[in-house]
Amino acid sequence: MTHNKKPKLAVWKFASCDGCQLSILDCEDELLAVAGAVEIAYFPEATRSTVRGPYDISLVEGSVTTYHDAKRIQQIRVNSKFLVTIGACATSGGIQALRNFKEVDEFIRIVYARPSYIETLERSTPISEHVFVDFELRGCPINKYQLVEVLSAYLHGRKPNTPAYSVCVECKRRSTTCVMVASGTPCLGPVTHAGCGALCPAYHRGCYGCFGPMETPNTASLSAQWQELGVTEEGLVRAFRGFNAYSEAFRKESQAHEHDDN
Repeated sequence: MTHNKKPKLAVWKFASCDGCQLSILDCEDELLAVAGAVEIAYFPEATRSTVRGPYDISLVEGSVTTYHDAKRIQQIRVNSKFLVTIGACATSGGIQALRNFKEVDEFIRIVYARPSYIETLERSTPISEHVFVDFELRGCPINKYQLVEVLSAYLHGRKPNTPAYSVCVECKRRSTTCVMVASGTPCLGPVTHAGCGALCPAYHRGCYGCFGPMETPNTASLSAQWQELGVTEEGLVRAFRGFNAYSEAFRKESQAHEHDDN
């Protein structure tokens, strides 16, 4: 980082819903502290003013789905000292990666009256499939406190301190009764990365896997437990094909239960 002026922060958007960028703006008091520590050089969601790179930190939201974006992320990487991907779209391809399991041309023919006008890649892919990523911050949307921690870490030259454990630990910490044990409700908590504060189980609902797979998730064991609860093969495919469908662990598990009739 430069010592004679504030580090430059840039926020970039690719294929996404803008939810993670809104999480940045939702930081409120924390955002004021961030704004005081960096120069927000590029952030169209928040300001029209821009400052040319290179940038010290780039936050990237969204997946790569077009030829143009595949080239654009390369240029952003060149102009960024650190590149951090934020959210399910940027880290695993997002909900739009559901198209990766089918023929994208079929969807284009069904949805658009003039398919010839559509130029898109065959797959929706995470940023890491195109360039080196310094850190991946998961979530749909991201946890704003984790974001502040990541920014603080890079501004101070240290490794980000974010949890690597599952949602189950968060349930224990807030004294939430396990919905699978108590009521037989299928829950992805045991294989999902922490970050949401166990929001869904706190309201007696199973985890939907918004934060993607935790480190070394045992998805096969969880699937076997779900089957004992009466979940079908089709149900397992649908469960693992949510916001992080194209993350490696969830993708492989859903494909293990997929049949021609699904």
